[in-house]
Amino acid sequence: MQPAIFDPLPAQRLCCGRPLLRMNTIRKVCFYFVALLSSALLGSSCGQAPREQQAARPPFEVAEASIADVQQALKQGDCTCEQLVRAYQARIAAYDQPTRLNAIVAVNPDALATARQLDAEYRRTGRLRPLHCTALIVKDNYNTAGLQTTAGSLALKGFAPADDATMVKALKAAGAIVLAKSNMAEWAFSPMVTISSIAGETRNPYNLGHVPAGSSGGTAAAVAASLGTVGLGTDTGNSIRGPSSHTALVGFRPTLGLLSRAGIVPLYLRNDTGGPMARSVADATRLLEVLATGPDPADPLTTYNAGHIPAKGYQQFLNPSGLKGARIGVLRTLSERRPDPQVKALFEQAVADLRQAGATVVDVEIPDFDKVSAGQWSSVFKHDVNQYLASLGPKAPLHNIDQVLASGKYAAYIKENLQDELAHGVAPSPRMAGRGEAYTDPRRIAFRHAVTAVMDRYHVGALVYPTWNNPPAKIGDFKGYQGDNSQLIAPHTGQPAFTVPMGFTYDKLPAGLQFLGRSFDEPTLIAYTYAYEQATHHRRPPARFPALPRASK
Repeated sequence: MQPAIFDPLPAQRLCCGRPLLRMNTIRKVCFYFVALLSSALLGSSCGQAPREQQAARPPFEVAEASIADVQQALKQGDCTCEQLVRAYQARIAAYDQPTRLNAIVAVNPDALATARQLDAEYRRTGRLRPLHCTALIVKDNYNTAGLQTTAGSLALKGFAPADDATMVKALKAAGAIVLAKSNMAEWAFSPMVTISSIAGETRNPYNLGHVPAGSSGGTAAAVAASLGTVGLGTDTGNSIRGPSSHTALVGFRPTLGLLSRAGIVPLYLRNDTGGPMARSVADATRLLEVLATGPDPADPLTTYNAGHIPAKGYQQFLNPSGLKGARIGVLRTLSERRPDPQVKALFEQAVADLRQAGATVVDVEIPDFDKVSAGQWSSVFKHDVNQYLASLGPKAPLHNIDQVLASGKYAAYIKENLQDELAHGVAPSPRMAGRGEAYTDPRRIAFRHAVTAVMDRYHVGALVYPTWNNPPAKIGDFKGYQGDNSQLIAPHTGQPAFTVPMGFTYDKLPAGLQFLGRSFDEPTLIAYTYAYEQATHHRRPPARFPALPRASK
């Protein structure tokens, strides 16, 4: 069965001055009819518990539900996995297109069948898998077997890979269900907006007149609006942390090499990583625990993770007292980069909250920061994408990135990016010799040493700064995209960087606090971010996307 592909916008709407093409309208209407019928029957809550339990517990509600909540509902009989999937599908039908959120590109037509299989397994075994019935939103640059994967490009419309990306495969094995694919910035080019020629523009669920950043903005918007339980994004420079910050989510950019990138459409493979996007540190940590599977022959960079994955997993570090006795460095070099007054005020309150939670907080400075951080970006987009396209085999709709430019099947705003990237040639140029992955590139090693030397000198476990120094920009205001701090350190040093909600600014728009750690020291970042989250509880759901009305009895 082919996936249900949405026509996210009416034909008359424009993307960057170009009319968007209409998708398969018949399938879209059919999907919405079925899902809205489910909504009428179920609301967005699951089926009732047995009659003798109904007085004690109300029906389970999926909005804002955590992985632990879902598993508890399954154990108590408040829900089946099939009912959970139907409830999420009802929210997608009621909220994604009707509000013009435009986060979802394709709904998995096999999700209900998978849910029934998981229900049957639970009845048979009495055991739940680690992510049993976790409804997963997957960014559209992850290969998903039998389900369209386009990287936001109209040139790949309809292409369904034969195999899953390594990370998707691991999550499925743990019991997660790929519920839907999410919109993204085309070819992941933009850290600022989430616009593709496949689906148009995704909006921020906290204020639909603003952006969710890019390029994982579709996943961010969907998870923030509870169209799924958790999600997957990718981060070359900003693209997990920026959208998570803009939508009051937790976003983990793990150490380069911790997670396999095999089966993910690359942007710059030397910087790329996938990672979790969730409404809580606990949920992001559960995903990370499943995703960190050790070295993967399909991604040589993962050889560096050997010996760095805790034998008992990452959840052991979810300690609400994790900031007591901690030392944290405030990196004013980033926090004072032309900050918006309201973001600055939130950051200063965050520093005070860290102290209140038991941490010692000190200001730190990386000597010669402008010098050691300069010249780090190197584009090998054409080389990396051509390798990916070649791996898809002869059935792929295109075989090299030049064919995309020749086809004209791209959003107007990326034309300059495509032309510039293709001008670099198929292979890295001689001037880029030695400028490769994070563990052999001399520039990147020197940068990482400069950062960790400061952390060692001040005996701090992490550096903190605002994820963005400015609030989310308005839709269409390209001059308003200011304040991104995420691209300056972690993508080049390879260090892990996590963002957590820091509060809200103008018009209830979210802001995020970023924690940067030492390589492969995810345990410390989990302890810090979880303790900060539990001390502050900044996460609030977007008011525009409440629980759906329950059906009357």
